[in-house]
Amino acid sequence: MTFKFARSTGPFTAALMGLAALWASVPTDTLADGFSLTGNARLRTEALQGQFRSGQDGGDQLILLRTLVHGTAEKGPWSLGVELQDSRTYGADLGTPLSSGIANPLDILQAYGQFDNGTTRLTLGRQTVSIGSKRQIERIQYANVIKSYTGAHLTHQRGEDELHLVYVVPTGRFPNTRPDLDDNVLSGDEEQWGRQIWGVHYRRANLLGTQAPGLWGEAFVYGLSENDTDRVATPDREYVTPGIRIHRRAAPGQWDIDLEAAYRFGSRKEDASTNDIPSLSVSASMAWLAAGYTWDRAWTPRFAVEYYWASGDDDPNDDKYGQYERLFGSRRGDLNNTSIHGPLTPANLNAPGFRIEVTPNDRWDGRLYYSAAHLASETDSWVIAKHRDPTGQSGSFIGHTLDGRARYWVLPDRLRLEVGASALLFGEFAEQVAGGPEGDGTLYGYGQLTLQF
Repeated sequence: MTFKFARSTGPFTAALMGLAALWASVPTDTLADGFSLTGNARLRTEALQGQFRSGQDGGDQLILLRTLVHGTAEKGPWSLGVELQDSRTYGADLGTPLSSGIANPLDILQAYGQFDNGTTRLTLGRQTVSIGSKRQIERIQYANVIKSYTGAHLTHQRGEDELHLVYVVPTGRFPNTRPDLDDNVLSGDEEQWGRQIWGVHYRRANLLGTQAPGLWGEAFVYGLSENDTDRVATPDREYVTPGIRIHRRAAPGQWDIDLEAAYRFGSRKEDASTNDIPSLSVSASMAWLAAGYTWDRAWTPRFAVEYYWASGDDDPNDDKYGQYERLFGSRRGDLNNTSIHGPLTPANLNAPGFRIEVTPNDRWDGRLYYSAAHLASETDSWVIAKHRDPTGQSGSFIGHTLDGRARYWVLPDRLRLEVGASALLFGEFAEQVAGGPEGDGTLYGYGQLTLQF
């Protein structure tokens, strides 16, 4: 571990770190009414046997530590908040897919001012954002590094209905190169001012009244606008993504449903090269469907059938781009354990499956998920693995995936143990694509302890 800044920090980051240092210097026993300090510390160990990523073979292992400390000061409807995030890894080797999404030593996750009168909440500054299903934008939970954004998020409530307005830029996380990531070098995160995200998201409670109690309806539009800067090269994406969602949460003795669909249009370059290459016309879509039932009996078992569709790019040689990219939303909750595993993402994906969930009591819960994962387009890539057959002759079946976890509160609301495992049994595409993975599949397991304070 190296205690130095690998690069100069911008003025915004420097100011935030000064504020964080000032906050951290205040003894907790001096905090008066209106002040609070919360957080958690998590230790996870992971192991992977059998690689699916292009150019990799053998196994992998990693130790991950993440600590979050969130301080807030409130006075009436006004509040200030600072949250520190310290995400480190140990035991990585040259084949570990280490990135700034896995390692991000001590930095400021959030630093914001907020107004909240119970009906309207406005948050300004660096912040995390989660709305609705979190498939469009999410505060990630399982990942070792949580994403943050800088800008404005306005929420207005009328009864149970919610209107969200968002205009933010993503925070670039540093370090982002080896060996600085291996050494846990401290380096201040910076706002990516050349990338703007905006969104309008409306959530309507009791959409059909007494005909389907608890059914929510949602409509949203999200946008992404990018321009190259001196520090960040982008594909110059100009995206608009409208969509809808119908949702009824799972509860004992009732059916539940979760249907979400979105269409994306706009333009982008083929890659982030700074060369003057022509833009591609974008037309892509995604759809998620889950329908389940929870029995009102011991262990409250739930069974659901699920289906994830995210379009692929059919012709790599035309002037169009048809792959639905995952931008800022979740993937673990719907698809698979991630980190050094995570073979599936909602991009060029056609994956029917089912899920079983149980909750024996307030301290235990578990789930098991299966999917038959295919490429939506045989000529597009298996995105996470970086395998592609532009001729389409390798077929589309990636393989069978199994994904499970169990959680137990060792100390209720204080200390939680979680263990999980995943398997990917290679299908036709994985076995036949040129340069594809060796062996029959991939096995992954993890165990973690999380302490809340």
